Amino acid sequence: MPKDLADFAELSTPLVADACVRLGEPLRAAPAGVLPVVAGQRVAGRALPARHYGSVDVFLEAFTRAGPGDVLVIDNAGRRDEACVGDLAVLEAEAAGVAGVVWGLHRDTPDLVEIGLPVFSYGRHAPGPVRADPRDPDALTTARFGEHEVTADDVVLADDDGVLFVPSARVDAVLQVARTLFRTEREQARRIRAGETLRAQTRFDAYLAARAEDPTYTFRQHLRRIGGAIEE
Repeated sequence: MPKDLADFAELSTPLVADACVRLGEPLRAAPAGVLPVVAGQRVAGRALPARHYGSVDVFLEAFTRAGPGDVLVIDNAGRRDEACVGDLAVLEAEAAGVAGVVWGLHRDTPDLVEIGLPVFSYGRHAPGPVRADPRDPDALTTARFGEHEVTADDVVLADDDGVLFVPSARVDAVLQVARTLFRTEREQARRIRAGETLRAQTRFDAYLAARAEDPTYTFRQHLRRIGGAIEE
């Protein structure tokens, strides 16, 4: 894993999300509810997109293009009537050097737990696909979620709070800001435990006074002025 992605081990997706907002980067997140099969698992790596049309062959073909540490990002159109990932696909992902799998429903849960490769999904579902739809030409080029698309030019960052996608060209800058926010928040937490309330740290009385004079003055503006970091 590149050093900048290895640094994610000390961070979290909430910090990365806040860093994206701070930098004005588009905030691209997998839908709420996409979580690791095994709590505590996390993954960071280049996106390996694949659109699922009912057959596992699209994953097998994607693995022929995989680089070490890539993360398979499955577009199954948000379907909740079929599990598109099971033990064999995950074992094959591991054999291909893939670092993790994101999206869709999964099955074979005990086997996935035993395999140990990070898998992030909507949840578990026994039935597998019973369809075989025609594939789009770009089935291995982009994975769609809502209005966003994920390509091999994106990095996947995932943990217990969800999954984010950041352009690889911007991930170093995003993680650098996330590290700054991490240090600030840890210091704020330490001071709260030591008896200094967050209201005192953020000079909340001063903020309320400033807002009374200027109703357009926001708490985020105030935090940036004093160097706080409890929001974005």
